[in-house]
Amino acid sequence: MIKPNEGGLDRGLRVVAGLALIGLAVTGVLGPWAYIGIVPLATGALGWCPLYTVLGINSCPRK
Repeated sequence: MIKPNEGGLDRGLRVVAGLALIGLAVTGVLGPWAYIGIVPLATGALGWCPLYTVLGINSCPRK
């Protein structure tokens, strides 16, 4: 199982940014490249970022 490495604020910002990019792509304000918003949306929803794992970053609060 994947251990979460994103805190609440980090996750929230990713979800908002992902939804904003996807919304802008759907409405045609930005080009199709804005569908890259799927990546921050997915990582925010999962609470796990593969790049954070590689870089050794963890924004989860300590338990």
